[in-house]
Amino acid sequence: MFIYSFPILFTYIQFGEPREYLIAVLFLLIVLYIATPSNSYFNEIEWSKVSELTFYRYLFDSWNGHIKLWLVFWPFFIILNVSLFVTDTLAKTGHFTVSSWDEIHLIFFTPVVFWTICIWRNSINTSSRYWAVVARFMTLSVFFEYALKLVIRIDYPRIFFECQDLALDYSACF
Repeated sequence: MFIYSFPILFTYIQFGEPREYLIAVLFLLIVLYIATPSNSYFNEIEWSKVSELTFYRYLFDSWNGHIKLWLVFWPFFIILNVSLFVTDTLAKTGHFTVSSWDEIHLIFFTPVVFWTICIWRNSINTSSRYWAVVARFMTLSVFFEYALKLVIRIDYPRIFFECQDLALDYSACF
């Protein structure tokens, strides 16, 4: 029943059809593949002694593009997604107000910009061009997620934050 009503739901809400989203994603992946440099410049990066590797050195080298792509992508990706999931879960359960949800996402926005710049600079530090394209696509999808969160905040705060159940502070949803 739900499968048959799924296209009706997309038409009713005017989001578009799933094949249109698939075409847009494929187009974006093709553009990213063309824009990503080939790995002819790739050389294996040698790590210095482990005792010399500090957190600040890691951040500095990742900013300058001197670290392997997977060492830049995965730590930020995991920490960012876990923190965004926890923030959204706490907001859905009522532990955060709408304004604190906005503030937390604004605080997370700076590391997202840092992570995006680091991914784009370190994308030549991988042996496969496909991994660079996937990493760049994932960073762009985080900005798409932020755009969706902005739509939720502006148009659907009553639904997301269940403001119709709040009897004490109904004005916190606006």
